[in-house]
Amino acid sequence: MTDAPNPPAHIAGFVQILGVDDTVAFLLAFGGAELYFGRTAKSQGNLARIVGSAKAAALVAASDQFQRRIPTAKPWIAKVQKSKGLSVAQIARKLHCSDVAVRGWLGRPEEKPLSDPMQPELPF
Repeated sequence: MTDAPNPPAHIAGFVQILGVDDTVAFLLAFGGAELYFGRTAKSQGNLARIVGSAKAAALVAASDQFQRRIPTAKPWIAKVQKSKGLSVAQIARKLHCSDVAVRGWLGRPEEKPLSDPMQPELPF
């Protein structure tokens, strides 16, 4: 297994809080839907079942940083799954998409993390 690919900017906050594996599980469970982050442990039930109560609480605490519609991030998930040794067919089944789509995502160059706007980029 190789290192997981860098997450794109729109899910980097999720990865910081949840880690790679729990972010994948979270996105597979909630991606594409508008998700209300409840403020009580009971209202976090489904979320806590997937990522654990401590990570659910941390995600809720940071929820104002995230967009309301949870991204699907399928290209990144495909790369994560490939780094874990899954085949294209296995990835396609997990993501409910075609093998053609998965091959396209895996053929794209890895997205570079956004540079820090406070740090000027050097020309060399």
